Amino acid sequence: MNLEIMPDIPPVVPGIFTLPPYSNDESPKLLGGFCPICNRHYFPKPRYCRVCLGPVQETSLGSGGTIYSFTVVRRKPPLGLPEPYSVGYVDLEGSGLRVFSLLDPGAITQLRIGLKVHLAVKSLGHDIHGRSCLRPYFTPMTVG
Repeated sequence: MNLEIMPDIPPVVPGIFTLPPYSNDESPKLLGGFCPICNRHYFPKPRYCRVCLGPVQETSLGSGGTIYSFTVVRRKPPLGLPEPYSVGYVDLEGSGLRVFSLLDPGAITQLRIGLKVHLAVKSLGHDIHGRSCLRPYFTPMTVG
């Protein structure tokens, strides 16, 4: 799905990933927080550092990671997600964070612990008001 022709579809949650359009040399990135005092990353970005209570700066957490754990849910999905769908923990490269995320519903048979993944964004499901929304999810890296 080409996101450049869907500029009016809002993100499911504002401020957690970069928005389209993406160029050929740019991919979506998760956005989080960084405390320069404690040298800690957060996702999502809190107002204050949970350790020192200092201010937290917005930062890019990148787009690559490795599946730590996952499950496939084969029950009626919430919010118009496809059935079945998969969620899991992804260890992000560079930040030391482990995030809980939706995984590519089109790649369920490829998922395994230790798989290298990258962030993707597309119109997937709907929000609590029934409107289409952009969702971030992790998909397997393509070998090329």
